[in-house]
Amino acid sequence: MSFCTAVNCIDGRAQLPVINYLRTRFSVEYVDSVTEPGVNRILAEHGGGERAACVLRRLEVSMDRHDSRQVAVVGHHDCAANPSGRPSQEQHVRAAVRLLRERYGHAEVIGLWVDEHHQVAEVA
Repeated sequence: MSFCTAVNCIDGRAQLPVINYLRTRFSVEYVDSVTEPGVNRILAEHGGGERAACVLRRLEVSMDRHDSRQVAVVGHHDCAANPSGRPSQEQHVRAAVRLLRERYGHAEVIGLWVDEHHQVAEVA
Protein backbone atom coordinates (compact mmCIF):
# COMPACT_ATOMS: atom_id res chain seq x y z
CA MET A 1 0.00 0.00 0.00
CA SER A 2 1.18 3.49 -0.79
CA PHE A 3 0.15 6.69 0.95
CA CYS A 4 0.65 10.41 0.71
CA THR A 5 -0.85 13.10 2.95
CA ALA A 6 -3.02 16.14 2.28
CA VAL A 7 -2.85 18.90 4.89
CA ASN A 8 -6.11 20.52 3.90
CA CYS A 9 -8.94 22.71 5.11
CA ILE A 10 -12.06 20.98 6.41
CA ASP A 11 -14.10 22.41 3.53
CA GLY A 12 -15.59 19.49 1.63
CA ARG A 13 -15.26 21.31 -1.69
CA ALA A 14 -11.49 20.97 -1.46
CA GLN A 15 -11.35 17.30 -0.49
CA LEU A 16 -12.11 15.23 -3.59
CA PRO A 17 -10.27 17.45 -6.09
CA VAL A 18 -7.14 17.25 -3.92
CA ILE A 19 -7.43 13.49 -3.34
CA ASN A 20 -7.85 12.84 -7.06
CA TYR A 21 -4.96 15.14 -7.93
CA LEU A 22 -2.59 13.62 -5.37
CA ARG A 23 -3.35 10.03 -6.27
CA THR A 24 -2.21 10.79 -9.80
CA ARG A 25 0.60 13.23 -8.91
CA PHE A 26 2.30 10.86 -6.48
CA SER A 27 1.09 7.53 -7.94
CA VAL A 28 -0.37 6.41 -4.60
CA GLU A 29 -3.39 4.35 -3.65
CA TYR A 30 -4.42 6.33 -0.59
CA VAL A 31 -4.40 9.93 0.57
CA ASP A 32 -4.41 10.50 4.31
CA SER A 33 -6.20 13.71 5.28
CA VAL A 34 -5.08 16.05 8.03
CA THR A 35 -7.77 18.72 8.18
CA GLU A 36 -8.15 21.96 10.08
CA PRO A 37 -10.07 25.11 9.12
CA GLY A 38 -7.67 27.48 7.35
CA VAL A 39 -4.72 25.15 7.88
CA ASN A 40 -2.44 26.96 5.42
CA ARG A 41 -2.71 30.14 7.49
CA ILE A 42 -2.32 28.29 10.78
CA LEU A 43 0.97 26.74 9.67
CA ALA A 44 2.19 29.94 8.01
CA GLU A 45 1.46 32.32 10.87
CA HIS A 46 1.51 30.10 13.94
CA GLY A 47 4.04 27.37 13.11
CA GLY A 48 5.04 27.15 16.76
CA GLY A 49 1.54 27.43 18.23
CA GLU A 50 -0.68 24.75 19.74
CA ARG A 51 -3.05 24.49 16.75
CA ALA A 52 -0.08 24.03 14.42
CA ALA A 53 1.42 21.46 16.81
CA CYS A 54 -1.83 19.48 16.68
CA VAL A 55 -1.73 19.49 12.86
CA LEU A 56 1.91 18.38 12.92
CA ARG A 57 1.17 15.52 15.33
CA ARG A 58 -1.54 14.23 12.98
CA LEU A 59 0.79 14.55 10.00
CA GLU A 60 3.44 12.56 11.88
CA VAL A 61 0.97 9.70 12.42
CA SER A 62 0.52 9.48 8.66
CA MET A 63 4.25 9.64 8.09
CA ASP A 64 5.15 7.17 10.84
CA ARG A 65 2.34 4.63 10.52
CA HIS A 66 1.61 4.81 6.79
CA ASP A 67 5.11 5.69 5.62
CA SER A 68 3.81 8.76 3.81
CA ARG A 69 6.72 10.59 2.18
CA GLN A 70 4.78 13.05 0.03
CA VAL A 71 2.78 15.88 1.58
CA ALA A 72 0.61 18.61 0.10
CA VAL A 73 -0.47 21.79 1.89
CA VAL A 74 -3.68 23.17 0.45
CA GLY A 75 -5.35 26.55 0.20
CA HIS A 76 -8.68 27.07 -1.51
CA HIS A 77 -11.11 29.63 -2.89
CA ASP A 78 -13.81 30.98 -0.55
CA CYS A 79 -12.25 29.63 2.65
CA ALA A 80 -14.38 30.57 5.67
CA ALA A 81 -11.46 30.32 8.11
CA ASN A 82 -8.95 32.09 5.87
CA PRO A 83 -11.02 34.62 3.91
CA SER A 84 -8.00 36.40 2.41
CA GLY A 85 -7.72 36.39 -1.37
CA ARG A 86 -5.75 34.01 -3.53
CA PRO A 87 -2.45 35.96 -3.46
CA SER A 88 -2.39 35.99 0.36
CA GLN A 89 -3.48 32.39 0.61
CA GLU A 90 -0.77 31.33 -1.82
CA GLN A 91 1.76 33.13 0.40
CA HIS A 92 0.38 31.15 3.35
CA VAL A 93 0.71 27.92 1.38
CA ARG A 94 4.32 28.71 0.45
CA ALA A 95 5.22 29.58 4.05
CA ALA A 96 3.58 26.36 5.29
CA VAL A 97 5.48 24.36 2.67
CA ARG A 98 8.76 25.91 3.86
CA LEU A 99 7.90 25.01 7.47
CA LEU A 100 7.17 21.38 6.58
CA ARG A 101 10.23 21.06 4.35
CA GLU A 102 12.43 22.31 7.19
CA ARG A 103 10.82 20.01 9.72
CA TYR A 104 10.52 16.91 7.51
CA GLY A 105 13.51 17.05 5.16
CA HIS A 106 12.93 13.45 4.08
CA ALA A 107 9.49 14.27 2.63
CA GLU A 108 8.52 15.81 -0.69
CA VAL A 109 6.26 18.74 0.21
CA ILE A 110 4.21 20.66 -2.34
CA GLY A 111 1.64 23.43 -2.15
CA LEU A 112 -1.72 23.36 -3.88
CA TRP A 113 -4.47 25.85 -4.67
CA VAL A 114 -8.08 24.80 -5.37
CA ASP A 115 -9.91 27.44 -7.39
CA GLU A 116 -13.61 28.32 -7.60
CA HIS A 117 -14.08 25.63 -10.28
CA HIS A 118 -12.49 22.97 -8.04
CA GLN A 119 -9.41 22.81 -10.25
CA VAL A 120 -6.12 22.07 -8.51
CA ALA A 121 -2.87 23.88 -9.31
CA GLU A 122 0.58 23.58 -7.77
CA VAL A 123 1.79 26.84 -6.25
CA ALA A 124 4.89 25.67 -4.37
